[in-house]
Amino acid sequence: MVVGAFPMAKLLYLGIRQVSKPLANRIKEAARRSEFFKTYICLPPAQLYHWLEMRTKMRIMGFNAAAVKPLNEGAAAELGAELLGEGIIFITACSCLMLEYWRHQLKQRRKEKERRIAREELRGEMGHLGLALEELQTQVQATQMQLALEELRAQLQEVRAHLCLPDPPPAPPVVPASEK
Repeated sequence: MVVGAFPMAKLLYLGIRQVSKPLANRIKEAARRSEFFKTYICLPPAQLYHWLEMRTKMRIMGFNAAAVKPLNEGAAAELGAELLGEGIIFITACSCLMLEYWRHQLKQRRKEKERRIAREELRGEMGHLGLALEELQTQVQATQMQLALEELRAQLQEVRAHLCLPDPPPAPPVVPASEK
């Protein structure tokens, strides 16, 4: 089926991710212009990121990184806006991955439920077939016994004919228990 080969959900997720990049750029521009964004949203993460980065670099090079000079406001606002934009793209990508994972899990659960129902239906059908088989075996055994009885009667009549004995009155036919 062609629909299964081209999943629309994946195309939708890709579109959302592509839209998130320009959205992140617009938010970065708004963050650079707005004092509230700049002061409370961009600057603190940028200063923290700068502090961690500088301490890590200094320790790797073998220096003591006791005091790290903070970034100026312009550079911190620029770095904070970049971090915000990258964070939005990252969160959007993670959200798409989580949605895809949940969709896949739901699909797996649905398939497992269908398999379980099919197994239970097959077990029920096997039970019915087993009962039908037992009934047929009982009928076959009864038929075989009746045929054997008739064969014995025929042989008895032949023996009596050889011995010239009169035939006894005919016996009533035996009705199997399953037909009563």
